[in-house]
Amino acid sequence: MVKIRLSRGGAKGRPFYHVVVTDQRSKRDGRNIENIGYYNPVASGKDKRLELNVERVKEWVGKGAQLTDKVAALVKEAGKQQAA
Repeated sequence: MVKIRLSRGGAKGRPFYHVVVTDQRSKRDGRNIENIGYYNPVASGKDKRLELNVERVKEWVGKGAQLTDKVAALVKEAGKQQAA
């Protein structure tokens, strides 16, 4: 099954996550199919907190991909940002 989930990067104490499309059997930071955005929970100043290609997310969900709970919340937030 294909999942859209977060893959961790960044330094210790400064997390940075890539939003990736991957097979659920892959490791968290392992091989992925496509990188569709990023999430920076500790962004400050001019740094962007969230960058997400919502169109690609919709395409993957249409093909049967499932979102994790956190990614679903981020997609909802990104949709609000685009509407504003």
